[in-house]
Amino acid sequence: MSTKDHIRRLLWPALLTIVSFGLILFPSRLADMAGGDVSFEPAVTALAYFAAAWLVSRIAALALDQASRHRPYPRLLKDLVAAVLFLIAFAATISLYLGQGAFGALASSGLVLALLGFAIRNVVADTLSGIALGIEGPFRIGDWVDIDGLARGKVIEIGWRTTRILTRDATYMILPNSQIARQRITNYSAPKPQYRAQVTITLDHTMPIERARTVMLGALKAAELIQADPAPDVRVLAYEEGGITYALRYWLSRFDRDVDCRDEIYSLVDDALRRAGCVAPHRRIELIQAAPPVPGVGEDASSSPAVSPAPPA
Repeated sequence: MSTKDHIRRLLWPALLTIVSFGLILFPSRLADMAGGDVSFEPAVTALAYFAAAWLVSRIAALALDQASRHRPYPRLLKDLVAAVLFLIAFAATISLYLGQGAFGALASSGLVLALLGFAIRNVVADTLSGIALGIEGPFRIGDWVDIDGLARGKVIEIGWRTTRILTRDATYMILPNSQIARQRITNYSAPKPQYRAQVTITLDHTMPIERARTVMLGALKAAELIQADPAPDVRVLAYEEGGITYALRYWLSRFDRDVDCRDEIYSLVDDALRRAGCVAPHRRIELIQAAPPVPGVGEDASSSPAVSPAPPA
């Protein structure tokens, strides 16, 4: 924003503030204008409150705009500052018409803010969390994020109270900012859209490690959806009785390709391993039927069937 725009934004609130406070400082002029019968002093004082709130909110907004050149601040922070200032002006005006002075107006406005804050504490918590998220900047609009236990998807909008996320299943999730602030956030788009992922595969001990590494690395290099630079690699994670576990590490250009890349890698690796004569270890369970018992063996004689002797020839 240029210097002329800054001056234009401050012109009207500054003029209104000067005029209103000038009328307060020179009440005789105001009495002459009213004809001596009607008192406009409370109205002018209220106008001065709102004019001052307008001017201070514009100055705060301009200060935040200047500071955002080094570190971005969310728009809702400026809106919140303006809302608080106008709320104080409104409470001061109400107190003024109830017969209290300026100090009483300020004290009552603080009491009103305290009561209102208690009544809408959940809304305030979501709003303040949204401001904190905007200032810290763990994610921005368009980033792919994983909010532990809540959602995984693309950030569509960051609002006063909620953040809207579009998941990979094309579902629209609206999450309160206070819940997001308490969770662990993984940003797959920062500091760069490229990031490294991996899949794990367990193979039988019959294939040597170097042979398995060569076969799977060749399958990785044949993949079209992953990045060729940096190059993918294969690392041994565990050497156990059940088999050897390998980590196939590769780089992705965007998070939204994660599922397709995994599908391609598993398909290519499975085909390469089968052609190499090696598959993942498996357990085979056989049900062996017990042999029928032999009569007279291991049984009581009384329970064995009676056998009549053959008649004499």
